[in-house]
Amino acid sequence: MSEPPKTTAGKASPPVPGPQPVAAGLHLVATPIGNLRDITLRALDTLHAADRIYAEDTRVARKLLDAYGVSAKPRPCHDHNEDRVTPEILAALEAGETVALVSDAGTPLVSDPGFRLARAALEAGHRVHSLPGACAPIAALTISGLPSDTFLFDGFPPSKTAARKKRFEVLRTVPATLVFFESAQRLAASLSDMAKVFGSRPAAVARELTKKFEEVRRGTLDDLAAHYDAEGPPRGEIVVLCGPPEAGSLDWGEADVDAALAEAVPALGVKGASQAVAGVSGWSKRDLYARAQALKDSGTP
Repeated sequence: MSEPPKTTAGKASPPVPGPQPVAAGLHLVATPIGNLRDITLRALDTLHAADRIYAEDTRVARKLLDAYGVSAKPRPCHDHNEDRVTPEILAALEAGETVALVSDAGTPLVSDPGFRLARAALEAGHRVHSLPGACAPIAALTISGLPSDTFLFDGFPPSKTAARKKRFEVLRTVPATLVFFESAQRLAASLSDMAKVFGSRPAAVARELTKKFEEVRRGTLDDLAAHYDAEGPPRGEIVVLCGPPEAGSLDWGEADVDAALAEAVPALGVKGASQAVAGVSGWSKRDLYARAQALKDSGTP
């Protein structure tokens, strides 16, 4: 049993410290993806202390800020103006200001604006702080029932069928659970294309995560495609997850192996990638290690 908290003047010290000082720099602040209570104490400290708050959609950000009594007026930073506002933000950082960037929901830069800004801030020598928190792909992965030790998040698939299938072909041999965002209107078609390219793998569709009507539907890609084709587009934000290929289920040629290694080496390294691909391809770890090292040396991954 842990020791009781120390007391001062007969009172127990608070189990959670009060507001903490916030350093200058660019703060990438994760925000709730549905449930407003999924905000961290550190995020609130930063939003209250920030000299400037930039948001993908200021109207959405205003609801969050109002809920926690943050009076600062959010400024827009989105795909259409990021290049224009970046010099403005860099000047504020140069002046020693504390700048917070929030997305509409979840972690900034994950299929959201902010990458160009963060890179520019780093290149200019400014501190960039990550304030971790809610993230829809990770939340969906943990409750999907699919392998979570190795996964690849690939954002939104292309909207056109031909381009979508082409992208899925690139991912077909990746030895990992695949995680995508998808729109409600394209969900059935996207699942059908996955089934055609990946085969009848186990999969899951998660929607309305952390909200009142949260739902995770699990089944094969074929079953899920048929369900949403019959039922029509569901409501809410959607995450689609597809399990990895089973060992020996694919006819792995050299091109397939090299494509899988090229995807896996940046995340897992040469040794980890060769072990992961060996588990599903039937190739020996020794041969895969040599190919992975050659790919890394050539700068292909």
